[in-house]
Order: sequence, then structure tokens, then C-alpha cells
Amino acid sequence: MSKIAIIEDEPSIVEMYKFKLEQSGFEVQFSYNGKDGYELISNFKPDLILLDLMMPEMSGDQLLEKIRRTDWGKNIKVIVLTNIGEDDAPPSLTELGVSRYVIKAQNTPSEVAVMVGEVLAEQP
Repeated sequence: MSKIAIIEDEPSIVEMYKFKLEQSGFEVQFSYNGKDGYELISNFKPDLILLDLMMPEMSGDQLLEKIRRTDWGKNIKVIVLTNIGEDDAPPSLTELGVSRYVIKAQNTPSEVAVMVGEVLAEQP
């Protein structure tokens, strides 16, 4: 069973994605901010992270930069799940190895669950 970490500051969004991903057979843990998200990821060692960009305490791009500097985090697959348009996204995301960039408002939780499966199936 693949492990998914959701790092997102909106509890209703977390619950929606958690429900759909668990229904799809994934083990899911979550955090509501980047600082706690780092701790969660370092202990949980997920196969994939659904990562919001705009969060309290540490932004998604800052969190991803910190994760990528570790041995255990340099190869974790990441789907950025945000409402920030790609043109307005931090330029560092390109170098940080993001598998997909998804606009929340344009994709249903079911579509995101399918993307998670696709990204996990991709070879590193």
C-alpha cells in the first residue's frame, strides 16, 4: 500500500482528499502547515506528497526545498496542489522536482486520486 502525505492548511480540503485517497487504497497522513508537515514526512516517509504552496509557518516551496536537502526526501514524488496559477508559482519548483502542478479548483478529488496513481506508477 502506497503512503501519501497531504500537507494543506484547509481542514475541509484535507478531509476531502484523505477520504478519496483512502477509498482508492492509499494510506494517508496529513498536516495543516509546513513546519508540522516536515516532521510528519520525516517520520512517515511517504511515497508521494500532495503539497499546498500557501501555508502558515512554512510555505510549500520552502518545505519542499528542506525535504530535498535530506537523503530520505530527495526522491519523494510531489504533486503541488494549489490555487496559485503556474505563472505565479515560485520558480524554484522546477529545480525541486515536482511531478505535477495541479490547480485545486480545476480538478476533482477523484481526478487527483487518479493522478496520484499515475505519478506513483512512473519510473523515477
